[in-house]
Amino acid sequence: MSAPGSAPAPPQGTGRPVVPPSVPEASPARYPATEPSRPDDRADASEANPSASDAPAPALPGRPPPSGPTADTAYGDWTPAAPSDGEPADESPASRLGPLPPPLPSRVHVGTRPPTYDAEPTALPAADPDDLDALVPDTVLDGARYGACTLRAVSVRGDSARYRGEPRRDALLTARFGSGERALVLVALATGTRTAPGAHLAAAEVCRWIAAAVGRSHERLAADIRAARRTDLKAGLHRLTDRGLGKLRAAATEQGLDPDDYAASMRCLLLSGDPECRTRVFFGVGPGGLFRLREREWQDIEPEVAEVKGEPVLGFGSAPHETPDGDRLTMDLGIPTPPSPYEPAPGPPREPFRFRTSVARPGDVLLMCGTGFAEPLRGEPGLRAHLADRWSGPEPPGLTAYLADTQVRVKGYADDRTAVAVWEA
Repeated sequence: MSAPGSAPAPPQGTGRPVVPPSVPEASPARYPATEPSRPDDRADASEANPSASDAPAPALPGRPPPSGPTADTAYGDWTPAAPSDGEPADESPASRLGPLPPPLPSRVHVGTRPPTYDAEPTALPAADPDDLDALVPDTVLDGARYGACTLRAVSVRGDSARYRGEPRRDALLTARFGSGERALVLVALATGTRTAPGAHLAAAEVCRWIAAAVGRSHERLAADIRAARRTDLKAGLHRLTDRGLGKLRAAATEQGLDPDDYAASMRCLLLSGDPECRTRVFFGVGPGGLFRLREREWQDIEPEVAEVKGEPVLGFGSAPHETPDGDRLTMDLGIPTPPSPYEPAPGPPREPFRFRTSVARPGDVLLMCGTGFAEPLRGEPGLRAHLADRWSGPEPPGLTAYLADTQVRVKGYADDRTAVAVWEA
């Protein structure tokens, strides 16, 4: 579904300085409590891509006005007058009136070589006549405009899945709760576990559950976003996320499935309908990407998670196992210790909760995406440069143009692509 044709290769992309924004903190959270989650395994690229994402590159140059038979249309209604006898000809008409031509057309692929797979879908997933609700379309495209922002969202089946006839594992959900300045827009994306047969169903379920939880608390959430109550938002959204992922594990148990297989990573974006509110809230669990395009430069603002450092501390709060002289106080016979009836059984390791609030500036583009789009964006400078060129115009792209932009392919990256972008007026 990429735009046909090819254009000259774009200039190299810029580096990605991390600029973590912040907003004031306030009182404790007021949302329902829940239990935490289990993430999706990170999708590995089908081929390695040696491009480095941190290498600085020159700024994108401006484009010269077009030349040839259609050049006059680039200057609006002004047409150079023919010089009269004895008067020198005007040799620089573009300096009088200088609107730039339209952005370069979207490309089929970037990089030194074309991708291995076909650019268009090849095989459809197998269908069960008794379970047609399990079918998912190859592509989902959506958009809206609320407050000071314009939303574009897309989820596309990856080249590998298109070739093998597998369903799209990524799920995308957009929803608006409330109206007017009190409206709250949620965009949720999720990715099911790789190779799991019901991965697409798990991703769709967790999107619906988190949307239902946000919808029931949307009035408080919208008020907290407008008031920039970061502490309330972080604690409340953490619990809502835990609730959704906890339901997913319970559903796996009810169906007799391994909770590790019937699992999904998830990331969400909350936007206020108030034109005066520039706070954008991101939260989720699992890998992916959060980027900002500001003044034609990409910034990687994915929130970092706390890392546990050092060795685990054993016997904390209890008597030591030996005296200072080295005498053992207990005898270890190699018999497993039964679980304590006073402590809950240890659960599976949980992926850290990710949260960030971003205060937008006019002209910013905020991009939230799954690993299938985050990895080529980090790994291929040509893709960053091309999208910076396409998305830095005075107006956001239309739905079809946005679809073409997000489908620019890179060799070595063939997973599903799900990307949500917000243009600030």
